[in-house]
Amino acid sequence: VQLVESGGGLVQAGGSLRLSCVASGRTFSSLDMGWFRQAPGKEREFVAAISWSGSTTYNTDSVKGRFTISRVNSKNTVYLQMNSLKPEDTAVYYCTVPSVAGTWDPYGMAYWGKGTQVTVSS
Repeated sequence: VQLVESGGGLVQAGGSLRLSCVASGRTFSSLDMGWFRQAPGKEREFVAAISWSGSTTYNTDSVKGRFTISRVNSKNTVYLQMNSLKPEDTAVYYCTVPSVAGTWDPYGMAYWGKGTQVTVSS
């Protein structure tokens, strides 16, 4: 599976960005998809995930109410809508596919994109 992220950039605190991840190489509609992020000097952390059907989503507590994950299977694309951004959201954001469906340990991911940088200024 190849994953290509886009949509990162520089935004002021309180602003919004929408990240996209296009997948290829396998039947996208059968894959759970997720987003992780890694800030400088910190470990990668789980941000959000969505089931293959889109019926179930998960968010880490720090982004609940601000970030929304969604997918369009006909476009092989998963999105991360990020609103009310904070400086602490600054990180490289990665699109992922888990080795085991529904599990979101960073060491258990089967595929990673190269990431897209999100920088939030105060």
